[in-house]
Amino acid sequence: MTKGDIVLFQGDSITDAGRNRENGADLGRGYAWMTSALYGSAFPENQVRFLNRGISGNRVVDLQGRWQEDCLDLKPTVVSIYIGINDTWRKYDRNDPTSAEAYEAGYRELLVRTKEELGAKIVMIEPFVLPVPEDRRTWREDLDPKITVVRELARELCARFVPLDGLFAQASMQAEPAFWAPDGVHPSPAGHALIAKAWLQAVGVNL
Repeated sequence: MTKGDIVLFQGDSITDAGRNRENGADLGRGYAWMTSALYGSAFPENQVRFLNRGISGNRVVDLQGRWQEDCLDLKPTVVSIYIGINDTWRKYDRNDPTSAEAYEAGYRELLVRTKEELGAKIVMIEPFVLPVPEDRRTWREDLDPKITVVRELARELCARFVPLDGLFAQASMQAEPAFWAPDGVHPSPAGHALIAKAWLQAVGVNL
């Protein structure tokens, strides 16, 4: 990142993290807030501005619907996208699935619009799930193809990439999965810190 960058975090509840949506500067209490705090404390001279427009429950189609107002109009120079777990979850709790093909098409549109209209740097965070409770294991059949989509799009578009599913699997060798995400989806404070550190590493920031 460079001096004066505007970093936008986009996504669902993991990004939202309880932010006050009436206050456009509020970063919530998750990885977006932690990333801003870590970076700002290490490089205050760069005056990088961080924004959070994550909204709980969102899927790719929801991001498409609000991308003009909640991304393009903000003129960020770095756009971080973390979306996908609800595209899987809705299949299991509401019988409202999103196919891997529809997920890819929607995600690709977001990326292309961002590149063409802003020329912004892109950071892509792959979704993850941990087996808490055990029935989350069945989600793998739906989520794994979406994780593959994120990886392939990141490679194709030369985006910075955060391999979160692998990182949480690795972390679960050190402490039980529930330590990192009590419901298998929403990170604990330690889980959010894991994301923040991985994000900064992905963009080449060495604290």
